[in-house]
Amino acid sequence: MTVRLGKSVTYLSFMALGAAAAMFATHLMPASTPLVTPSLAQLPAPLPAAGNDINFIARAVEQVGPAVVRIDASRTVQTRVPAIFNDPFFQEFFGPMMPPPSREERGVGSGFIISSDGLILTNAHVVEGANRVRVTLKDGRTFEGQVLGQDRLTDVAVVKVNANNLPVVRLGNSDNLRPGEWAIAIGNPLGLDNTVTAGIISATGRSSGDIGVPDKRVGFIQTDAAINPGNSGGPLLNQRGEVIGINTAIIGGAQGLGFAIPINTAQRIAKQLIANGRVDHPFLGIRMATLSPEIQQRLNANPRSPIRLQDSVGVVIVQVLPNSPAARAGLRAGDVIRRINGQTITKADQVQQMVENTGIGRTMQLEVSRNGQTLTVAVQPAPLPAQASR
Repeated sequence: MTVRLGKSVTYLSFMALGAAAAMFATHLMPASTPLVTPSLAQLPAPLPAAGNDINFIARAVEQVGPAVVRIDASRTVQTRVPAIFNDPFFQEFFGPMMPPPSREERGVGSGFIISSDGLILTNAHVVEGANRVRVTLKDGRTFEGQVLGQDRLTDVAVVKVNANNLPVVRLGNSDNLRPGEWAIAIGNPLGLDNTVTAGIISATGRSSGDIGVPDKRVGFIQTDAAINPGNSGGPLLNQRGEVIGINTAIIGGAQGLGFAIPINTAQRIAKQLIANGRVDHPFLGIRMATLSPEIQQRLNANPRSPIRLQDSVGVVIVQVLPNSPAARAGLRAGDVIRRINGQTITKADQVQQMVENTGIGRTMQLEVSRNGQTLTVAVQPAPLPAQASR
């Protein structure tokens, strides 16, 4: 069972129900023409041996593969029993057929070791709600894992195993990525351990709204390296074998549209999870939308809309949450954000990213348009309330 978010976005952990292991059948398409087996004389001569001169993909995999792990997570889910089954008549006559009060879900994902004493990075959705986490190395060793912390807004989690002298990955710099660079994915898609695929970096900075998960605070890496359910939490590598991202999601029904969390973002979140077991995200307390001439016209033409706009470009504040930093600063529904700290703003994702980069307690200068007037409003982000991150 895969988990779908937004418009057919699929997180890449593979889920099986019950105690039975998942089974897969390989379907072979019939060939359009009969196959002809060549004679030995027809086969081309083998290429001469090249010694240790392997290609860069194989070299990267040899370096990183031992530090890529399989994560098996199990969780107990309470079963919703229809009220009719609580009737004494049904309990007396159909007791053995009563649905169980709970069931076990098992998920399979990937991860990679970042320290020799057993710190592992993976996705939060791989281990979310898990009662038990089991980590298996490529060499067959298995350890019980402890979830040190998980952050739903970035989908990053840290798992710890009690071991020493473990193989580790090398981390790269995701800020320097350019479309067209090589990308290599390693993981356990559909339970097929240590699968390697390769492609390119298709794009960087894909917003959460672009890929259909608007609740996430990540500028995703897009890649066409083949990734599938079970790849979640596994590394995305550059041609030097450095980890540049955590494979996370695909768009269902598409080919070559995979997404990874940049490793620089993952590192920042992981440090807080290791230190505190949680992450404090900055929070303004507004609901907003990217403006366009069409949205401006629709809002102005709707008699039930309290918002009337003179601007067609920028980010309109649709709602200001009570007792939030935005409310205390005097921001109002209908304000159009034009600039933040002098930078022109045209998309809602820009606002979210600038809030995240500013941090808690630091001042942001917002230039807003209100009823034809330009105002400058100073606001200080506060920690995101726990209930708002769910």
